[in-house]
Amino acid sequence: MKAAALREMHKKGNPLILPNAWDAASARAVQAAGFPAVATSSAAVALSLGYADGEATPVEEMLDAVARIARAVDVPVTADLERGYGLPPAQFVERLLATGAVGCNLEDSDPRTKALIDVDRHADFLAEVRAAAGAEVVINARVDAFIRGAREQAVARTRRYLDAGADCAYPIGASTAEDIETLANTGPVNILFTPATPPIQELARSGVARISFGDGIHEALSARHERMLAAIAAGASPYQE
Repeated sequence: MKAAALREMHKKGNPLILPNAWDAASARAVQAAGFPAVATSSAAVALSLGYADGEATPVEEMLDAVARIARAVDVPVTADLERGYGLPPAQFVERLLATGAVGCNLEDSDPRTKALIDVDRHADFLAEVRAAAGAEVVINARVDAFIRGAREQAVARTRRYLDAGADCAYPIGASTAEDIETLANTGPVNILFTPATPPIQELARSGVARISFGDGIHEALSARHERMLAAIAAGASPYQE
């Protein structure tokens, strides 16, 4: 079962590394590079579909995009689905599994207002998703405390969501070695790799179980595309930096 395989890949000290994809081609590239699973980026998928991040994409279009990615690869797929697009937990799980994905990110702030959700309310939501999914879905609970100005809540929220049934917690925005090690001591955590975080090898030594890249790769490629277009517009070769 792909969900069991994905869950087993989360190992403290030997983290699952997920260069996030946004369409079938990028997902195939991730698999071809030897990575054992594919994660989507909600922001990158939304931009590729012509929408802004923050659940601005109609849920049908987002799920269709996830399904295309899942069909394109043989490895497990985990989908960033923000806060579930307002779907009731049982319906959310049913529609997620229908795409072929076996994992999901669920965040604890409102994608539209950016306000943090009450910790108990979000933990209850995660517990309902877990009850509906059983072992068929790997839940990565995003903790938005660092990016919402509530850093002091990060550890408590991480513990609460793991206790509610999440397989892994994702304290997005955690970047210092001290914070990351403290969070990793609470249980399996996912760290977003950025230029501000320690190197991958150091994250592994800190006990991180999962490392992802969010929309960073998509952003870098988009910037490269813009430079190529500017070169063409200037009458130069787009293939020379």
